[in-house]
Amino acid sequence: MKKLAFIVITLILVATASKNSVAQDVLDGVYVKEHVPARTPVPYYHLREADVMWSKKIWRILDLREKLNHPLYYPTKDMDDRKSLMSLLLYGFEKQNLILYDDVDDEFTTPTTMEIVNQRLGAGTETKMQEDLNTGEMIEIVINNERKPEDVKKYLMKETWFFDKQRAMLDVRIIGLCPLRLYYKVEDVDEEELQTSKIFWVYFPSIRPLLANHEVFNATNDAERRTFDDIFFKRMFSSYIFQETNVYDNRLINQYALGLDAILESEKIKEDIFRLEHDLWEY
Repeated sequence: MKKLAFIVITLILVATASKNSVAQDVLDGVYVKEHVPARTPVPYYHLREADVMWSKKIWRILDLREKLNHPLYYPTKDMDDRKSLMSLLLYGFEKQNLILYDDVDDEFTTPTTMEIVNQRLGAGTETKMQEDLNTGEMIEIVINNERKPEDVKKYLMKETWFFDKQRAMLDVRIIGLCPLRLYYKVEDVDEEELQTSKIFWVYFPSIRPLLANHEVFNATNDAERRTFDDIFFKRMFSSYIFQETNVYDNRLINQYALGLDAILESEKIKEDIFRLEHDLWEY
């Protein structure tokens, strides 16, 4: 009897080991990806206050619906090797103690909580009027919603442009990011009024290690997957300026210019920065 039990246990252990061996040998590709998980952010050049001859804060909008920005939006559902930028920020907040700040201002003064973030992403309960199929009367029903990170289709970006006389060049540092959720209210069945809400602000230098360890899709070469940090460091995104520091308490461009005039004003600010660098040189 003991011999039989020993044989049964041995067979079970062998089967389990064989099963684990098969699972470990499965590789979705031809090599193990080791480079990106071990990446570190490209270090910034050391900057002294005395080296900065000129600087200006700029606020931009990144619209993820633009084709160049698609790598920041997709996939809308997490994959084994890729996440969207919004999913990555939530992952960092939940798993890696990343600090997110309330949208009360863009100075990173008030940390926020996951409960508040989930609510701003649409999680919670909502009431909706619906026709009762039996009586024909309108009744109130309660809907339980999950958070929708895929609703984040824009980002605010705060950055500082400066001229470094030590290196004799114009440079830029991203200071913070703020996801913007675009959605329609439950009662807006015809989807006539698109709502926009800020979710949180995140201090960009604090998330660079996280961004450097996660890859984004490269449409032309699967073996050359860039990271989120590469996208921002190399400025491989599309955006437009909507605010700059000014004497009017940082008012937005759309507060004094609309439509085409707002676009032209945005381009004027960008052109002024470009010309400033060239005006410092003598040819």
